[in-house]
Parts: sequence; structure tokens; C-alpha cells
Amino acid sequence: MSTAFDARRRPSLWSYLSFNSKPRRRSSSLPKHETPSPDSKENTPPKGSWGRAGNLEGYKEASMTGGQRARLLKTAGFITLVVLLLYLFTSRDGAGVRDMVQGAQKPSSTSTTDKKIAGPLGTTKCSKSSSKEKPLIQYALMIDAGSTGSRIHVYKFNNCGSTPELESEEFKMTEKKEGGSGLSSYGDDAEGAAKSLDMLLEVAMKTVPDKLKGCSPIAVKATAGLRKLDQKKEGASKKILDAVRNRLETKFPFPVVSAVNGGVEVMDGKDEGVYAWITTNYLLGKIGGPDKSPTAAVFDLGGGSTQIVFEPTFKSPSGGMPETLHEGEHKYVFKTGGTTYELYQHSHLGYGLMAARESIHKSVVQALHDASPTDKSWASSPISNPCIAPGMSREVNVTLDSGDFYTTTMAGPKDAASAQCRGLAEKILLKDKQCDLAPCSFGGIHQPSLEKTFAREDVYIFSYFFDRTKPLGMPESFTVAELRDLTAKVCEGEKGWASFGAVEGALEELKGRPEYCLDLNFMVGLLHTGYDMGLNREVKIAKKIKGNELGWCLGASLPLLSQESGWKCKVTESH
Repeated sequence: MSTAFDARRRPSLWSYLSFNSKPRRRSSSLPKHETPSPDSKENTPPKGSWGRAGNLEGYKEASMTGGQRARLLKTAGFITLVVLLLYLFTSRDGAGVRDMVQGAQKPSSTSTTDKKIAGPLGTTKCSKSSSKEKPLIQYALMIDAGSTGSRIHVYKFNNCGSTPELESEEFKMTEKKEGGSGLSSYGDDAEGAAKSLDMLLEVAMKTVPDKLKGCSPIAVKATAGLRKLDQKKEGASKKILDAVRNRLETKFPFPVVSAVNGGVEVMDGKDEGVYAWITTNYLLGKIGGPDKSPTAAVFDLGGGSTQIVFEPTFKSPSGGMPETLHEGEHKYVFKTGGTTYELYQHSHLGYGLMAARESIHKSVVQALHDASPTDKSWASSPISNPCIAPGMSREVNVTLDSGDFYTTTMAGPKDAASAQCRGLAEKILLKDKQCDLAPCSFGGIHQPSLEKTFAREDVYIFSYFFDRTKPLGMPESFTVAELRDLTAKVCEGEKGWASFGAVEGALEELKGRPEYCLDLNFMVGLLHTGYDMGLNREVKIAKKIKGNELGWCLGASLPLLSQESGWKCKVTESH
């Protein structure tokens, strides 16, 4: 961000000090006294030899030494004169002889002085906040308590302009473990769940300066994992969140966002998607910046749920399309910087990647169970599953709606069956479910047509979309058809993986995930069949934009900067 401070040349180092006259520059280049050269020392006769009248050879040596000394004195005088002239010339610009010899230049905007200002309490972008009501630097802490693990984001902002500018981000997640490391994985152990966040808070303690710890807000927002935990045991998520709040308030110096403002909560699915949309478009400069081009859509694929958020346009309604977005829970009005955005959003609970795996495996087992409800011998043998690559297998646990529990082995068929796998993926989308407000995407959920209201704008897909495609060498943008082709190749098994040999780590990735065929087929089915996205529609994958993590966390952190006046920091100048 350009400021008046950036445009000015930083003053000379001398301007920070007070002198009655111009400073005298001392330099190691100036000789303090005469030092005989090695040659003259070797030619100097022993002490007392100069007075020996009969020693002609000594007299000759003394005479030769005297001549050399005279020449040395003349040379030294000339060098001293040159050095003095250089000193007088360069001292006008505050630089001494040593600097001139070493080629030093005046400090620029990237000098050591700037590096000091760019410390944790300052910024290189400006020297003062744009408003007396805002501190120059603010930190905000957000913990994403996801279904598979928890992550902390420590954000540093400057207030050089009217919109807070993100300067840096520190990120860490809990260590992976069998069964997941999210808060929901602790079940009834609420205190254990709360303690699992301690390793994340270590990052915040090291990153946020001591002077700002007391005014750097922290919030914890749980997603689909805790939503589903309540479905299994009512009140379980509240106990965990109460334990988390208590530990944060008693063990750490950061102010915890109040309950009224959603400080420690199970986040509403619609907020998760909208915050991800804010994050993406904020980093792209489309909101809070000069870019006035159409905003980008976001498709977020988590472990337990998936979100879609975009800003539809109804300039040319046709085919029964309305002139504006229908009212309802799907409509989200967002205002910032004098601009209003009317967004479509929906969070599809139960359609995250891990949830989709469970549903697809369940449908396979359910079909066998229904075919033979009394004879369950089939469960003790490997079950052929078209979503497992040939030659691979995976042990899974399945609980049917009837309560019957099975631990069985899913094995890949002899030959690739990518289309059959996609058929299973599309089946769980419930595309034929009654649609009360047309048009609908899947599961009977209303959604404006992407083809008619969002045909050319950018679409960003991230989280598991990125995690499953980027390691296989997919570029930053590709079409849904190209994703389908990739899926078919993956579902062939090792005999079809030769093309992945040129992609570093790709073969190891494929061999370590027997359900890769399932994951990709669900993604194709979700985008093409679920959201009605054309096969030629281009999408973009990203994990970061401008070096910052995508997802909902940044978007949820921005409101914290001005939410409660008690967090206003006293440090208003750079240090």
C-alpha cells in the first residue's frame, strides 16, 4: 500500500542526532602516526652505528636509509592530503572515507532502519495509523476447530489505510492421529479436548508482542465435527466448548471474544462459507480494495461439510429466472466500505469428503445387507467396491440406519470402474429429492443456476479440492472435464499410473490412499451433477493467495479488530 511516507526519502542517519557543528567522521583509513615499512626496518643499522667514524659501510647504509625516509615522508604527506580532501567532500552527505571506499550509499526505504520499524510492533507501510481511533498494529487470533484437527491462525494487521491490511500470518495445526485430532474426537473428555489446543497457543505466545497480548482477541470456531457430535450425544459439544473457554481465560493472556459475539462456538454453516468468501475476495483485492471487477465464487470442501458462496447477477432473467435473489436463509447481505453484496450461500452438512466416504461405503454395505438380510457371511470376505482402485483395499467400519455394525474390507475390482464409482457418488447427492423452491442443486436445496447467474466469473475451489488434485500435478486452473479425466486415470490403479511418475511424490500419494478414486469421483459428481457446473467450466485451486491461507478464518478475524473497544491497543506509533 502506497503512502506519503513511502514517497519520501528516508533522512540521513545524522538527522536523528544533534550536533553543534557537522559531525567529525573517524576512519580507519586516516594514519595516526608514521610506521616504517618492512624494508626500512631491515635496512636500519644497529643502535649506535650512526656515530662510528671509521665504519664507512655503516655510513653508506645510514645515508641510503635517510633517502628512503624522505621519500616515505613525501608519499605519506601526499596520501594524507588526498584522504583529507575525500573526507571534506564526502562528509557533506554524512558519509565518511570508509563508506566511500566500501561503496556505501545513503539509507534507502529498504535499509536496516526500515527493518527495525518492520518489527512486531511496527510496519514499513506507514509511520502512523490512518485514524486516531485505531492503533497502528493489531493482532487477531482465530482457531479453526475442524472435524479432522484444530488449526490456529495468528494474523498481524496494519491500519495505514481505511481497511486493515494483512501483513503476516503464522499458522499451525494439531498433530495428526488415528481417528482425527479435532475437538470432536475427544468425545466425553472435554478437558482433554481443551488441552489439545495448548500446542497451538504456543505459536501465539511467541508471535504476539508482550505489549499487545492483552489486546489481541482470540476466538474458537468449531465446524462440522462438533455439529455432528451433538447429533450423536446431545450437549456434548457445549461441554467441550465450555472447557475450551475456561482454559483460554485462565491460562493465557489473550482476551477471549464474548459469547454474544460468538467467541467460542459451533459456527453456523452459512457463516463458514461467507467468511471463506470474504477471505478470498479480500486477498484478491476485490473487497476493501481498488478492484471493482466481479467477485469470485468459493467452493469449500471440508471433512464434514461443503460450502458454496457466490454473488449471482440477474441482469438478463430468462427461463423463469427471477429478477433478484429470493429471500430465505440462503441469502446473505454483506456490507463493507459503502458497498453492499447480496450473496447466495449454503452449507451442505454431511457432504464433506470424510462424510462422503462414509456414505458411499455405507451404500455398498447396505445393498449387500438388503440382498441378504439374514445371511451375513458376505461381511467376512472382501467386498468389491468400484471406488477402490484395482489391486488395493481398505478396512472400514460401517453403521447402517438399522443400527447394524460391520467391520469389513473394501477391495478394488479386477478392472477399473470409475463410472460406477461416480454413480455411487451421485446417488448420495439425492438429486431427485423434492425441490420446493426451484431451481435446486441437490438434496432439495434451492440454488440459482450458475450457468445463468454466474457464467464467466472466477470460481475458487479449495481445502480437499486442493489437497487431492495439486499433489497429482494439476495446474492452478483446469476444467471439470479435465478433473473427470484425471479421476478415470487414477481409478485404473497402478497399471495406469505411469504418467504420474514425472510428478514428484505423486506415486507415493496414490499408493498411500486406496480411496483416491472415491475422493476424486465425489468431487466430479459434486461439481458437475450436484452444483450443475458445466464440464467446460474452468475452476481454480489454491491453498494460499499472496502467501496467505485460504479458508474462512481470515474473513472471521476481520470483525474482531473493531468488535470490542476493550481490545484497542495503546501502542499507536511504530517502534
